[in-house]
Amino acid sequence: MSNFASLIITWQRQHGRHDLPWQGTRDPYCVWVSEIMLQQTQVSTVVPYYQRFLASFPDIASLAAADEDAVLQHWSGLGYYSRARNLHAAAQAIMARHAGVFPHDFEHILALPGIGRSTAAAISAFAFGERRAILDGNVKRVFARYFGIEGFTGDKRVENMLWEQAEALLPQRGIEIYTQALMDLGATLCTRSRPACAACPLRSDCSALAQNRVKELPTPRPKKALPQRATTMLVLRHQGEILLEKRPPSGIWGGLWSFPEIEDMTDAARFCDERFGLTVTAGTTLPAFDHTFTHFKLRIMPQQFAVTHALPHAAQPGQMWLTLEDALEAAIPTPARKVLLALLHGAKLP
Repeated sequence: MSNFASLIITWQRQHGRHDLPWQGTRDPYCVWVSEIMLQQTQVSTVVPYYQRFLASFPDIASLAAADEDAVLQHWSGLGYYSRARNLHAAAQAIMARHAGVFPHDFEHILALPGIGRSTAAAISAFAFGERRAILDGNVKRVFARYFGIEGFTGDKRVENMLWEQAEALLPQRGIEIYTQALMDLGATLCTRSRPACAACPLRSDCSALAQNRVKELPTPRPKKALPQRATTMLVLRHQGEILLEKRPPSGIWGGLWSFPEIEDMTDAARFCDERFGLTVTAGTTLPAFDHTFTHFKLRIMPQQFAVTHALPHAAQPGQMWLTLEDALEAAIPTPARKVLLALLHGAKLP
């Protein structure tokens, strides 16, 4: 076993995380769900979502049989909703292709929707004890600092260098604890800001620490201004309820329920009439706020309207009227949740 592996395994046994709800199991379903939820999301955020998700969908068959709305509802607020749609699609694929049994073969795992090389490796290691290298964001940071590797870790050339190191460092045994040690080290000590270098088991051999470059590595993503977009959300209220509309399956917030959106506010009354059969009064403007995605920033301008007349066809498939309280329980994106909370509790929009 390499000195690198030995050091972090010893550290993990003494100082690592041992009480997370998905630890201590080799059930590939539980491992898979946790790994998908943990993509780009902190452990503290994931834990309650994971517990609720497993309570409602305890196995592959129940997840595959569930309605997509129910799956998205359990994901509401967690973000990156394509993860939930892919999780659902993968469960259905497992039922169809693998008779409902999570596949053991690495290539079959990798072929499932929403599973990349690192996630497939983590599942293989934790569920089946297979010797596979992982390379998530935390691990990239550990390797970049330890080996002094420059360049943005999302760049293919740099990523290939990191994969080479990840493969070379794999221990011959103890793959589960080694994999967990890497994850824990990046999440708790070798953090993006304020890393706890004095407590790190790798400090004596860390290139970044020796060269006083911990703050420089890994090299940040090249900065470029995020494109700006804008949308107006229509908050249509009638008899104590608000109207939500199901978004298209692809694109941002795909498959979620949200407020109808419009580009030209001068056509709001006609839009409500033609689209929903609603007659509305003059609108009131709620505070605008920004929501940042990975590749762009969205300026959201909520406009509230009182509905004075609603035709019977106002509630069509893909539309539903809910109280504010019930709307908060639906599968809604974070900005819609913020607007609802502001309306319900008088909370300020960001």
